[in-house]
Amino acid sequence: MADSLNTPDVPAPAAPHAPGVSIRHTRAKGEPRFPDGPKADPAGSHFERRIRSFQPRRSRVTAGQADALQRLWPVWGLDIDGQRVIDLRELFGNDRPVVLEIGFGMGEATAQMAAGDPDTNVLAVDVHTPGQGNLLGLADRDGLTNVRVGNGDAIILLREMLAPDSLDGLRVYFPDPWPKKRHHKRRLIQPEFLTLAAIRLKPGALLHCATDWEPYAEQMLDVLSVHPDFENTQADGGYAPRPEFRPLTRFEGQGLDKGHVVNDLLFRRVSHP
Repeated sequence: MADSLNTPDVPAPAAPHAPGVSIRHTRAKGEPRFPDGPKADPAGSHFERRIRSFQPRRSRVTAGQADALQRLWPVWGLDIDGQRVIDLRELFGNDRPVVLEIGFGMGEATAQMAAGDPDTNVLAVDVHTPGQGNLLGLADRDGLTNVRVGNGDAIILLREMLAPDSLDGLRVYFPDPWPKKRHHKRRLIQPEFLTLAAIRLKPGALLHCATDWEPYAEQMLDVLSVHPDFENTQADGGYAPRPEFRPLTRFEGQGLDKGHVVNDLLFRRVSHP
């Protein structure tokens, strides 16, 4: 598939480590975990400490994920530091449409969608290091040169690093529902976020959300339905059937087995006179 994508020459990933050979080493105090990989806090103290919609998760990075981070981050990784506006054409090496995905978990669905639509570039953002390594490994295995992995706060990316009308789509699949009422202010899909996203989305671009938490789905539908920059693609003003291009993930399947209801929302960025 990589041969069919008209991408510029990029450094070829180094050969993988021999099976069974550990790539771990003892780090000195203060030494970064992955010297050439994603930074622990790329934006640092440059921006205000606001309420975050995400909670960084600490879990073990496997040898394969660590290997992918060390080999591929310099080629396909992006630290969200908020210090510059990204040239998406330069980032991907072509001028194909770009879709931003916020929160991709372990990246299986992202890789499947990128493989199914090689003419669309995917900028996938998360703060979960094992997931970043896993998605890089999947992209490498499947020859997906239309995937770039962002590390950091998607709000800073949207606000500081993307030009207006630069995105052809936005995907937010299964964001943290923050179910306790006192935490609802942490939910990502809020009017302020939608206004920020609308500035970066081209007219006609699709905003696609999915959640298995019904109260959050109801809130999403409410705030999207009244926002002046978006219109529901469903004539009845309700939820959309799961589109074929969004794969059924293992996580989603487990939820369905437990009786959870998954709701998709498909809204289009409107063009004002």
